[in-house]
Formats: sequence, structure tokens, C-alpha cells
Amino acid sequence: MSYYDIDAILTDAEKVPCKFELDVPELGYLDNNPSQPLKSGISIGLPLWLAEPLALTSRAQSSSDDNSKSFVSLDLPPSLSNEVMSALKADPRAVPLRDQSHNFYGLGTRMLDVFEEREICAILRKTFVIRATDIALHARKAGATEEMGVGTGEEFLRGLEEWERKLFRKAHEGTKGSKEWMEGVKKH
Repeated sequence: MSYYDIDAILTDAEKVPCKFELDVPELGYLDNNPSQPLKSGISIGLPLWLAEPLALTSRAQSSSDDNSKSFVSLDLPPSLSNEVMSALKADPRAVPLRDQSHNFYGLGTRMLDVFEEREICAILRKTFVIRATDIALHARKAGATEEMGVGTGEEFLRGLEEWERKLFRKAHEGTKGSKEWMEGVKKH
């Protein structure tokens, strides 16, 4: 991941559900209560770049016990919910990932840095592999007609998230390049 990678920046800007574990003065406006403190137990969506360090940083307890708690508890975003994971298990091709998140795999990867969810990891891997074969097939078809994503392929492209779109472009360029090379070989 590059510092200037726009997809990484957009992934870090995705909001994830967080539950505050302490009262925070002057932040009531996050819960539409500008004159009140943000109360403990309130759940709000925070950008991932902010939620992750707040969830991973421990604060010292004011009481005598040695336990330390984080400022917020972090939950999985709706795009990685049980319903979405069940749908992906059933048929990865049937779920329009772009409707879940524009950077679905990027968000999944970032959330797996925080959560140790082996099942989600396996589902995301299987989903990518299965969908990659369809993407390669559509890219070859688009390469044969010289049109990238025009007509019937437009609906297919609409459901692809950013990693899949990059894969489609690379596969399309590869098909187009090999076609040009074959035409050059035939001429000589």
C-alpha cells in the first residue's frame, strides 16, 4: 500500500460501527447532541482510520484493578455482516460487491488486520477466486470485440468493486495485447 494510493485512502475513510466505552466531553455532536458529552455505550460510525487506533489503544483504569479497556469497541461493518457472508457462501457471483462497498476486498483486508476471523478470510478468498474466473472470461469477451464494457458487459462491470475492476482492466489489456501480437506474427 502506497501513501498516495487512492483506494487505500478511500478504504480507510469507510465508516465502521463503534461503541464508546467512556463519556467524552465536547463530542456530543457526533450523536446529534451538540451541547452534551458523548455518553458511554453510544454506537456511532467512525472512519476506519480513526476507529482502529481508538479500539487498539488501551486506557488505564482509574480503579485499583489492573484491567485496561480500549476507548471504543469495534464491530464489523455491514458490508461484512453475517447476511453478506452467508450470501457469499451460497453464491459469490450473485452478490454485487460494489453495493456493499466500493473497496470491498480492501475493507475486508483492513478489518482482518483488526479481527482474527478465519471464516471471513476463507470466504473472501473463495469469493475472489470464483469471481476472478468470471472477470477473466468477460475481459476476454470484451477484448475480442475491441469494446471494454460496452453493451451487455456494462451490467457486469457495475457490480465489480475496485480490486475486481483493476483485474478486469489488466485481463482486458492482456487479451488485447496478445491479439495484437498474434496479428503481427501472422503478417510476418
